[in-house]
Amino acid sequence: MGVMKLLHVHAHPDDESSKGAATTAYYVAQGVEVMVATCTGGERGSILNPKMESPENEANLAELRRAEMEKAAQILGITQVWLGYVDSGLPEGDEELPPEAFARLDPEVAAGALVKVIREFRPQVLTTYDENGGYPHPDHIMCHKISMAAVTAAADPKAWPEHGAPWQVSKVYYDRSLHRGRFAALDAAMHQAGLGNPFTEWLQHMGSDETETRLTTFVPCADFFEVRDAALLAHATQIDPEGQWFAVPLEIQKAGWPTEDFELVRSTVPVTLPESDLFAGLRDGAGTSLGSWCYSI
Repeated sequence: MGVMKLLHVHAHPDDESSKGAATTAYYVAQGVEVMVATCTGGERGSILNPKMESPENEANLAELRRAEMEKAAQILGITQVWLGYVDSGLPEGDEELPPEAFARLDPEVAAGALVKVIREFRPQVLTTYDENGGYPHPDHIMCHKISMAAVTAAADPKAWPEHGAPWQVSKVYYDRSLHRGRFAALDAAMHQAGLGNPFTEWLQHMGSDETETRLTTFVPCADFFEVRDAALLAHATQIDPEGQWFAVPLEIQKAGWPTEDFELVRSTVPVTLPESDLFAGLRDGAGTSLGSWCYSI
């Protein structure tokens, strides 16, 4: 059996810790090589931890976020690469994105940097966001676009020949860890424990959610929630230790929703759904250099 490799594609530093980080730690513990490709530097984000607010930190946000990413990567036990694109920020109203913003690029062209990563790392499994970006941030939507374009192009011998030999990713997933069903279950578990309803406002804001009907894969990673939280806290400018991310005690989380959840959207190997393993169908053989999709939405 070849070495299993998992590539997560994320929009900003901290996304790798807030989405699927326990799954990452779960696979690292199994000897899987995990890489995170971060599209932008997060340099146009805001400082979301009140304790980190200062003019000096605002002026040095790009450097701080790189240092935080390095610390989180060490905690998770992963390799991390920057694709080098410029954070688009989160525009309000009719505000236009900066000309150099990641979200304004041609996704077929911007996918080139990720094609290079895929061909060099050669992962069997890749995770990214859905067509709405998980939530409608322009960089998250562009992350989806370049991920899907790069998976296709990486397997095409005629595309990006300067980026190495073709490689077919065997399975592609959308990360669905932050879906409404999970928050509702944890909210109910907190209420049952007499600890209030910490996610009522979130649930009202989220409204109806069809994500649960799209879930295919449930990774049993509760033993790694502590690692996830440590990686989150490494992003000190983005994560408030007293905020909602940590509103639910770990034991309630482990009992109330012990998995992180994904949607399988492409596979070159036969699948039986639901799954509990991103590498289901691949354990007896590594991915192929070329192939065709046998499962796709």
